[in-house]
Amino acid sequence: MSSTLAEAPQTTRATRPAAPWRRTRVFALAEARWAAFAMAAFLLALSLQLTGVSAWAWGTLYAVTYLAGGWEPAWAGLQALRAKTLDVDLLMIVAAIGAAAIGEVMDGGLLIVIFATSGALEALATARTADSVRGLLDLAPVTATRLHDDGREETVTTEELAIGDVIWIRPGERVGADGRVLDGASDVDQATITGEPLPAAKVVGDEVFAGTLNGTGALRVRVERDASDSVIARIVKMVEEASETKAPTQLFIEKVERRYSLGIVFAALAVFAVPLAFGADLTGALLRAMTFMIVASPCAVVLATMPPLLSAIANAGRHGVLVKSAVVMERLGQINAVALDKTGTLTEGTPHVTEIRPLPGSGLSENALLALVAAAEHPSEHPLARAVVDAARGRGLRLPPAEDFTSEPGIGVTATVDGRKVSVGAPARLPGAEDDESGPAQAVARGLEDEGRTAVAVLRDGTPVGVLGIADRLRPDAATTVAALGELTSTAPMLVTGDNPRAAARLAEDVGITDVRAGLLPQDKVTTVRQQEQAGRKVLVVGDGINDAPALAAAHTGIAMGRAGSDLALETADAIVVRDELAAIPTVVALSRDARRLVVQNLVIASVFISGLVIWDLVGHLPLPLGVAGHEGSTVIVGLNGLRLLRDAAWKRANTRSQGKR
Repeated sequence: MSSTLAEAPQTTRATRPAAPWRRTRVFALAEARWAAFAMAAFLLALSLQLTGVSAWAWGTLYAVTYLAGGWEPAWAGLQALRAKTLDVDLLMIVAAIGAAAIGEVMDGGLLIVIFATSGALEALATARTADSVRGLLDLAPVTATRLHDDGREETVTTEELAIGDVIWIRPGERVGADGRVLDGASDVDQATITGEPLPAAKVVGDEVFAGTLNGTGALRVRVERDASDSVIARIVKMVEEASETKAPTQLFIEKVERRYSLGIVFAALAVFAVPLAFGADLTGALLRAMTFMIVASPCAVVLATMPPLLSAIANAGRHGVLVKSAVVMERLGQINAVALDKTGTLTEGTPHVTEIRPLPGSGLSENALLALVAAAEHPSEHPLARAVVDAARGRGLRLPPAEDFTSEPGIGVTATVDGRKVSVGAPARLPGAEDDESGPAQAVARGLEDEGRTAVAVLRDGTPVGVLGIADRLRPDAATTVAALGELTSTAPMLVTGDNPRAAARLAEDVGITDVRAGLLPQDKVTTVRQQEQAGRKVLVVGDGINDAPALAAAHTGIAMGRAGSDLALETADAIVVRDELAAIPTVVALSRDARRLVVQNLVIASVFISGLVIWDLVGHLPLPLGVAGHEGSTVIVGLNGLRLLRDAAWKRANTRSQGKR
């Protein structure tokens, strides 16, 4: 390391502390305030009505409910009507006013409140997604230390940095710009960009990314990209673009409902006007038209879809999967390809000691070697050091005190333990490693690295005494989940990861994946997903990190792991596995398909009822009370049929099918 780095002045850090994630408060949204006002007025009016207070009192409050909750959707509906589109918003308002006109003021008010609350929740979800995207920008520091040719330091904003500038990055700081290391060595945590579970060693010539966290070394870096073109800025841009360009989704029934409702309006007018034109009685024609509108109204058709999907959402929620909307639940059953992230998704996302290999002649047992390494590593803050110490504590080992501890970034640590010098670090970089290239320690290290492990060599008084293997632990249900998803989609899942190809290939072999895409940056994952979509596939992406967020947004459906997932991934994803149980993913896909089957059943039931009642009204004489009873009866039947998916037995059946058990 150069003397320049060794004598770096200890000035104030040039970066700000990590900003807390800013979440939009519910009542900061106008939609939420109007919905809450409407609900409060409705509840007060209902209580006054039930207690027998004068109609003037509760009637006024119902009017307030209609105005507070209905003005916004009414305005949106009128604007759509101006554009020659019959909007569902306007139909809902007309239905509420119609209910009030025939004396059902409470029913109309309830419809207004439900509709306003739904709009507020949609606005809140949109705002929270925007929050998470803005929060991502907080990862990049506001300022950086720019070095001049004469050695002078200057604190500038990262926006002022130009390509070719040289910046100084102290231990513990976030990197201020994308660039390349000119001098120094350190370990940089770049999980936000690549998803790698372990910090990456950075030496002269290596690339670093804005927003990543520097370790214990100091780095001198030449800027190679403008702030607006950094990888972290491009992640933000990709998430925003994917969210905007993703085709607007509607439930299938909502698409049908618009045309159906418009058709019913014209049909009802015809049922009223045609008989009247041929001399029919006004009252009789009006009564027949009203009956027609009631029995032909799409209530049962709408309920054919929502109860099964909402029941499936509730059931999934009880079993640890948060599905964000009925649209998502419908889309989950449509997927026919799966792309899985590695770190934090198929694996737990934290390093663990997997191999303890004392060398012949060292005189050390596995426990003695582990205790020796843990004692030397105990003062270190490196993730590998924490993994070793945790492994020793897990075995209940006593750690002797360590003295004269030193740490060299990119190489390892050295300490005196029981009067003997212990060195721990990368096998190829420890002092004396070049003299032992064909020795037993290097052979063991190469074998572990070939298996996808990170090898850590241990020297005592300059003599190799053992090697540890450290790796990210595979989730217990990873292999069965991969197999189940392959069975459900009839397509083998693919692995998309920013980790190195060797580690990715090893994990893929363990879980049974043959299609491996490794070393991918966030934009590469998006490209992979879009290539699959262009080939006609509906891709489910499962991930957890910031680097997965663009792919989650671009996919047909995105699922995030809840416990270790980044804020951006959780907000961008369509569904969240709250307990990080991978086996829940194929189960919720199977449950979605069960819901779709129930929707079809309900549509058949609703169609039979509506067709029969409409024919009776047009051909014969259907009494209005009987028409109402038939209409409400069909609505109740399809509603109850949809609620079958609330039972735990529905989840168990979906789980059985997803695992291929018959």
